[in-house]
Amino acid sequence: MRNGIYRLLALQAAAVVMLVVSTGAQTKPADAAGLSVDQIFASRDFAAERFGPARWMADGDSYTTVEPAAGGAGLDLVLYRAETGAREILVPASRLVPPGAATPIAIDDYAWSPDGAVLIVMTSSRRVWRQNTRGDFWTFNLASGLLRKLGSRFEPSTLMFAKLSPDGRMAAYVVKNNIYVENLTDGAIRALTTDGTDDIINGTSDWVNEEEFGIRDGFRWSPDSRLIAYWQFDTHGVPVFTMINNTDALYPKTTSFKHPKAGEPNSAVRVGVVPAAGGPTVWMKTQGDPHDLYIPLIDWAGNADEVIFQQLNRLQNTNQVQLGNAITGALRTIFVDKDEAWLDDMNRYVWLAGGKGLFWLSERDGWRHAYYVSRDGKEVRLMTPGDYDVMSVDAIDEKAGLLYVTASPDNATTRFQYRVRMDGSGKPERVGSATQTGVHRYDVSPSSRWAFHNFSTLDTPPQTELVRLPGGETVRPLAANAALRAKVNALSRKRVEFTRLDIGGGVQVDSWRILPPNFDPTKKYPLFVYVYGEPAGQTVQDSWGGNNYLWHLMLAEQGYIVASFDNRGTPAPRGRAWRKSVYRQIGILASADQAAAVKAAIAAWPYVDADRVGSWGWSGGGQMTLNAIFRYPDLYKTGMAVAFVSDQRQYDSIYQERFMSLPKDNADGYKNGSPITFAKNLKGNLLIVHGTGDDNVHYQSFEMLVNELIANGKAFSMMSYPNRSHGISEGPGTTPHLYKLLTTYLNTHMPPGGR
Repeated sequence: MRNGIYRLLALQAAAVVMLVVSTGAQTKPADAAGLSVDQIFASRDFAAERFGPARWMADGDSYTTVEPAAGGAGLDLVLYRAETGAREILVPASRLVPPGAATPIAIDDYAWSPDGAVLIVMTSSRRVWRQNTRGDFWTFNLASGLLRKLGSRFEPSTLMFAKLSPDGRMAAYVVKNNIYVENLTDGAIRALTTDGTDDIINGTSDWVNEEEFGIRDGFRWSPDSRLIAYWQFDTHGVPVFTMINNTDALYPKTTSFKHPKAGEPNSAVRVGVVPAAGGPTVWMKTQGDPHDLYIPLIDWAGNADEVIFQQLNRLQNTNQVQLGNAITGALRTIFVDKDEAWLDDMNRYVWLAGGKGLFWLSERDGWRHAYYVSRDGKEVRLMTPGDYDVMSVDAIDEKAGLLYVTASPDNATTRFQYRVRMDGSGKPERVGSATQTGVHRYDVSPSSRWAFHNFSTLDTPPQTELVRLPGGETVRPLAANAALRAKVNALSRKRVEFTRLDIGGGVQVDSWRILPPNFDPTKKYPLFVYVYGEPAGQTVQDSWGGNNYLWHLMLAEQGYIVASFDNRGTPAPRGRAWRKSVYRQIGILASADQAAAVKAAIAAWPYVDADRVGSWGWSGGGQMTLNAIFRYPDLYKTGMAVAFVSDQRQYDSIYQERFMSLPKDNADGYKNGSPITFAKNLKGNLLIVHGTGDDNVHYQSFEMLVNELIANGKAFSMMSYPNRSHGISEGPGTTPHLYKLLTTYLNTHMPPGGR
């Protein structure tokens, strides 16, 4: 156990190896220098300076943020003028001290009424699955100075998504699956729904719609503050998943929740409109089985008379954009988008031409482009022609006729902002310097005159600055991170190198690599591959890699070549065909591309030791690592898979069916895309890691793979983290423990250094 070295305990002759870890700080060979796991994951040595949370005000030329109160406890709410930088404390922390309290309330989040007259603050927040969405809420009236707590009759930290009405006179929130409205003048509370139970969910979401569509805040105020539109999910008939907690009490405790796996029944979903003054709900008259459709986003349709929502079919390849009458529930479809594979839902609605048209993103011409869709559905006009993808829209300046979009026409590993003429004329123009590299993100003000600009590269920490549009000139720094950048630059390292590798068949994949600081091209080094490879994310993107990058750099210090490859199917700006090529074959084509990329790297980089090739990944990357070492056992010698799916039938309906169709219609695809099918082929060293409290990728999937490996007489190593969720971060010491485990396993089974 000395020097933090793990001991491997053989529990059975040729079956499972469990891992025991010490709490020692050193996780490198004794003669190694530089970074350590504890420095990266257990200290604040590389903590980044952050800006915000900041909110643009309605005038578009000022913003607020929070800053430590001078000479006292708590945070001040501070207003800044973008043009001059003039600073004004709008709400000092001293005004946020509740009656009878000694200190100000902690600000977990905040928002303003549209006129900026009322502040609403979230505090004492609690985590619900992924995020802290339950807590206490307070309002502060700038004119009267009145500070009051919302929902005083409810238990502490039980309110969700409290938000002010547009007129600033009321607040609405969710408690235990019902929606309430509270008058800010007299504190009167009115229940708008009363049927909320564990099975009937109003104003928020069931588990799977939260996870896959991001539905958390499940209601919307009408622009005139008279009505509220909301989701309702009926989970009756959805199968129940149960997790066991063995460590927090003398007897085990269970957590059960409704969770539809691929092919299983979903919740029934519908959209209702209820008067804020109380009364019956008007339900939108959607067609089809409510269990087999999705409504990923609702909002008001640019007025107080109609709601707008998308209705996706279960296969998620047809999206009907519908307007619903708030009084009658009658619907009319204004636009239908279709794809032979799947469709990505729109994550916001923007009305153009005074409400006469809707802004929309679609891949219907082979690229992700912006379209104008008229309100009557008769006109669909392309706004961004060209062979490039619009990855997101940052702002729409109708007065100037400009779209501000994030794109990267020439390099799939970067992101820049471009301004594009809304009439489709001319070419996209880069915002900011043409010499910029890396990934750039913009939070544009309502006036489209200013933006918070955040930028970084994979091995350079982020900076945030205020810029002026349309040119992107820097006005002033907001979070320069100078100390962190200096600390990272002082490390012994070679900079990350980006390149493309030809894997045959006319396909080139983007990649990056980190070489050892003392790299000798005459020697052979182990190749350690970081993989994800699923349609949900890229690994080969030139944005700050944070602790993951630092850990990879630590491994490079030890003598590994660390690399990553983006296979076909990753959401890169390389056109629809690239992204949709994996339809109905998740895990099959992607793992073949990954293996081909490793072979191409070995051929192109003569200093790679083909006998020391390993892979690691988390979640979908864990699944890809398993597919790699099981499908290509002569290529990969070591694999470390964390929080993985071993059988795709075990994952949730919305995600898995989107890319694989229904299990009954693609049985071979599900079987051949699942690592468990090929577990019998294992030859190399395998470490599998999972949290037993993972509500996303279930520990059940881990145990199924364990059984399959045992049945085939395969030796492997495993580690279970009790009650940890998908991020395996809960509990003191968990994250450094995990990375020490990974580091030592890699050092032991795929020794570092040039030979």
